[in-house]
Amino acid sequence: MSLRGAAAVIGAAEIPPRRTTPGMTTLDMIAETAAKAVADAGIEPGEVDGLLVGPQVGETPQHVPATVAEYLGLEPAHADLVDLGGATGTGMVWRAAAAIAGGLCETALCVLGNVRTEVAPRSPNRNPIREFDVPYGGSGANQAYAMVATRHMADFGTTPEQLAHIPVFERRNAQLNPEAVFHGDPITVEDVLASPLVVSPLRLLEVVMPCGGGAAVVVTSPERARKARNRPVWLRGAGEKVTHRALSQAPELTTSPLAAAIADAYAMASIGPHDLDLLSLYDCYSIMLAVSFEDAGLCKKGEVGPWLADQDFSHSGNLPCNPHGGQLACGQADLAGGMAHVVEAVRQLRGTAVGRQVRDPELALVTGNGATMSEEVALVLEAAT
Repeated sequence: MSLRGAAAVIGAAEIPPRRTTPGMTTLDMIAETAAKAVADAGIEPGEVDGLLVGPQVGETPQHVPATVAEYLGLEPAHADLVDLGGATGTGMVWRAAAAIAGGLCETALCVLGNVRTEVAPRSPNRNPIREFDVPYGGSGANQAYAMVATRHMADFGTTPEQLAHIPVFERRNAQLNPEAVFHGDPITVEDVLASPLVVSPLRLLEVVMPCGGGAAVVVTSPERARKARNRPVWLRGAGEKVTHRALSQAPELTTSPLAAAIADAYAMASIGPHDLDLLSLYDCYSIMLAVSFEDAGLCKKGEVGPWLADQDFSHSGNLPCNPHGGQLACGQADLAGGMAHVVEAVRQLRGTAVGRQVRDPELALVTGNGATMSEEVALVLEAAT
């Protein structure tokens, strides 16, 4: 079944990432973000009959869709809980489109929110990552992505200097986004290489900074989209692939499941990598974005290092990527950080990204990444003509 043209995004909003969000609950964050997205769509809350939420709602360990629906005053005909880590936001969009295409609902709200206070201790559940990774020091995202970077360097000769170009261009893009956490704080390659080593070879300025914030979109049927207040942004292609949870179980370290997800999205959309006008790519670490460029077919596997220096990723460049600054420079509000890439793509394709607007974009690739390059989703979004 193809979802090409099955639905469109007509509303998008976010609460900008912040280092801390004192006094706010997760439900507060979700409610505020949802209200903004629905208002942006120009519809009434009662027109929302589908609800997609994420698993991290601090006020309830279960019955999450029901809890959120009750809090928002909604009575959805279709509700879904999506748990794909950083790919949750992108995964929500195609699931909403599938529900609409299947007649389960007509207008779906996809919403994520995160508060940033104390980090709760993790449960000592028994699973492969705790049996085969943690006892040997393989604990946490920093270590895992450092292993990927180390392997990429060993296999292909990629250098720290080459990877440092990624946070530098992200910060440069963020200077045009007043809502970015690092707005007003550009950096150089030398700054990246001089920043503290977190886990070799990754340094502090290559690692995402957790924040609080929220992001949401409204997805609706073609009939409603054509009558919407905003210029609709159509879902043209989607792909998803999950291969592992523990890095020790990954089939490969330098090619992620995103390669298969993107290939499926391209096939559904009937396009290739060089048809894209905009990239809105998940970027929790410099190496994640580097591998994503390769997996998207924008450069050959192993050649991203020298390729990076020849690209202009700004909104006016040859390959606009994360014009809002991405998660490395705008901030990562946990799962909402992934949804923020959808929001940015929608704004760009509408032509409403004030101060950083890409010129007449028609097609955008949006990616989401969960666990350590494991739960991967790719979307091709298209501007209305």
